[in-house]
Amino acid sequence: MQTHFTDTQLQDPKLAEANTILRSCVHCGFCTATCPTYQVLGDELDSPRGRIYLIKEMLETGRPADARTVKHLDRCLSCLACTTTCPSGVDYMHLIDQARAYVEATYKRPLSDGALRWLLAKVIPHPTRFRLALFGAKLARPFARLIPDARLRAMLAMAPKTIPPVSRNDDPQSFAPTAPKRMRVALMTGCAQKALNTDINDATIRLLRRLGCEVVVPRGMGCCGALTHHMGREAESHAAARANIAAFIAEKRAGGLDAIVINTSGCGTTVKDYGHMLGTPEAAEIAGLALDISELLQRLTLPEGAPKGLTVAYHAACSLQHGQQIKTAPKDLLKRAGFTVVEPADSHLCCGSAGTYNLLQPAISAELRARKAQTLEAKRPDIIAAGNIGCMMQIGGATQIPIVHTVELLDWATGGPKPRALA
Repeated sequence: MQTHFTDTQLQDPKLAEANTILRSCVHCGFCTATCPTYQVLGDELDSPRGRIYLIKEMLETGRPADARTVKHLDRCLSCLACTTTCPSGVDYMHLIDQARAYVEATYKRPLSDGALRWLLAKVIPHPTRFRLALFGAKLARPFARLIPDARLRAMLAMAPKTIPPVSRNDDPQSFAPTAPKRMRVALMTGCAQKALNTDINDATIRLLRRLGCEVVVPRGMGCCGALTHHMGREAESHAAARANIAAFIAEKRAGGLDAIVINTSGCGTTVKDYGHMLGTPEAAEIAGLALDISELLQRLTLPEGAPKGLTVAYHAACSLQHGQQIKTAPKDLLKRAGFTVVEPADSHLCCGSAGTYNLLQPAISAELRARKAQTLEAKRPDIIAAGNIGCMMQIGGATQIPIVHTVELLDWATGGPKPRALA
């Protein structure tokens, strides 16, 4: 793609990076075949190629973002299916991230839109606030029909029927291995996950201890920053990243760390990008230690299990298969543990969760959720497994098939309790 940035503009490292990314696009349009929003809406501007044109024009002219551009950028899920498909290696992730920060800095949103985004940014990354909000949503759900705003109705619908009790395993502490020690790892416990499903971290800790890991929950660790990062709220996301980096560095210096294990793939994609986000040696060091739980379990060699007689439909979270390019590890682990694993048609397409997307774009999200649930149910599985809490909440609202985290099934297969969702 031909670009027309001035020499003065290219002195800005961000614009220089955007210029490099834009020039790598060859207009081939392969990305449109795997873009969920283009599949639903059929609008070229709701495809990666269309959004790239909008971003190019906005950044080259240096003008404030306009409503038309913002509408189409807001509709992007950041699922990154386009990066998996792109034959030219266009770094769409960092381009859309930069564009969103630019929008946040130059565009004045309508009051209701801005207020909702502010609310989400101030509530969801904080487990206690989020838990209180879930209780409030649960109480307000019977009155949802009286609320005119579809986004607010989507927020009420997201609240689980049962809000789990607080797990003390999420407090800063260390768990000794129950087998001969092989490594020391830090567990990122997440933010929304601690309010929505405490079983995932509990299962992760049990399984890693059983495989010879000392598991530490660092003091001072919090939200990874993904939620605010994808809303363009750069100052908040970078502050969250710096806090986590400081917590992990302190833990590494105190007792050493072989890995930082992450069981929410959306968080994993962000933490692995800390080096790019902040550009410091410490950020790159922490990013280099980050591993999805499936990556770590492959290194530890999960014991083989006897056949379970259960069919598991594996849902590949976008942040795992596209963001981190981890495609086979979770399926291989489930098979090794004794489960029969099947995949739905169009497994590369997003379920519509995408952080806060299901709250900010409920109509598109609902269409994607219905499609994903239909393809999963077509496989007639006993269980659906996923590696991301957002996907679990999204799909779980559209099917009666129990959905659990991959690590819960692996924990169960190797001596842990049966997942609560299967009871």
